[in-house]
Amino acid sequence: MMSDSELNPAAVEIGSFFPQPPEDVWRVLTEPELHARWLMRSVGFAPSVGTHFILAVPTEPTGEIACEVLTARPAEQLTITWVDLRAKYPARWVVDWTIQPQGRGTRLLLTQTGFDIENRRQKMARNAMERGWKQAMTKIAAILDHH
Repeated sequence: MMSDSELNPAAVEIGSFFPQPPEDVWRVLTEPELHARWLMRSVGFAPSVGTHFILAVPTEPTGEIACEVLTARPAEQLTITWVDLRAKYPARWVVDWTIQPQGRGTRLLLTQTGFDIENRRQKMARNAMERGWKQAMTKIAAILDHH
């Protein structure tokens, strides 16, 4: 029997409000030259379900994160899988961005799931990803302000 904690590993959840409309937020998530500025450079990305692509981690040598688009609903939701190929035993995480109109602006909720927090290394990875996503939200805000 699996315990509940193994079935429901802790998720990273970060919400942010932007004064721009949902379409603008969608563009920052899905246009490769824009998401390269807050996430990483992508190879082969397209916002369509079933697309396999790579995120290039700017390390020496370059690391790779293998991804697949699970959901792509323009100006509403983008969901991808995230497998860090640098890890000895890569975990498969799911990253979801949900876009909701709020007043004249947009609420963006990022959720990353699939962490086994009983595992010390995964718990550390979860905490590091949470810090990284908080920085990403700040970068997204700056990009939106200049577009």
